[in-house]
Amino acid sequence: MYQTIAALVKAANEEQVPISELMVRQEMNKSHRTREDIWEQMRQNYLVMKAAVEKGLQGDGVFSPTGLTGGEAVKLQKYRMRGKTLSGDDLLIAVESAIATNEVNASLGIICATPTAGSSGTLPGVMFGIKDKLSLTEEQMVQMLFSASGFGMVIANNAMIAGAAGGCQAEVGSASGMAAAAAVEIASGTPDECAEAMAMAISNLLGLVCDPVAGLVEIPCVKRNAIGAVNALISADMALAGLTNKIPADDVIEAMRQVGKSMPASLRETGLGGLAATREGVRLKMKIFGQELELTPKGEAKITPANK
Repeated sequence: MYQTIAALVKAANEEQVPISELMVRQEMNKSHRTREDIWEQMRQNYLVMKAAVEKGLQGDGVFSPTGLTGGEAVKLQKYRMRGKTLSGDDLLIAVESAIATNEVNASLGIICATPTAGSSGTLPGVMFGIKDKLSLTEEQMVQMLFSASGFGMVIANNAMIAGAAGGCQAEVGSASGMAAAAAVEIASGTPDECAEAMAMAISNLLGLVCDPVAGLVEIPCVKRNAIGAVNALISADMALAGLTNKIPADDVIEAMRQVGKSMPASLRETGLGGLAATREGVRLKMKIFGQELELTPKGEAKITPANK
């Protein structure tokens, strides 16, 4: 088991194999299963991701039971297809794929948690954002998952991946770092460049709070995955261009852990702070749970049962 990113990179360089291959070998040694069995299991994860992206982009899209989110991946796709975007097709394909995945999650559909349900759109967003551009095969898409898993494993073991433990930096931040590293590997980058990409991606989102409106994984979670995917692609490009993070990847992970521990409970998935605590955030919560929010003449909040 690799305990640090430095150890992971060192082993990959010494054995002259990509990090994804190290993960396959580790799983073979740990589970005593064949390479074929392990690969097939990861392929099934990929197929779940693929199905979620496709489902979220079909017809008018999918919608959550609360009505807070839904249909926006399709809106973005239609906008992109008009050919007058500011960001360009590659980035927006990644964004719409990320949003589609998280809308499926919010609609109680099936997704692959990478590393969590709340951050499930970031990695597939990156994968499907570069799939056609790099003419990636199914095998290469699965390879990206193995590569991402190596970095995710170290993050989980040394910091946290749950918003309740360390804020959204631990969810979308970790997913963005995993995706950035995987994108570098599949673009023929070195293990060192993979680590730099991960470090830059997490550094960019360090301190991101987890403040779900009404305590639901919808607002702002869905769109934060879009940002996570774009951040990953930019970080991957910077690493491939030879840019470095200066702060080593393992130090970045430790910084994330320390920042997460320092966050107040209101900003760690409780739905009590940040956007969840805004006037509109509270109103939406009351509406969903059968209450209404009124303001007194003094501007104070007054909660009453709905339709009373």
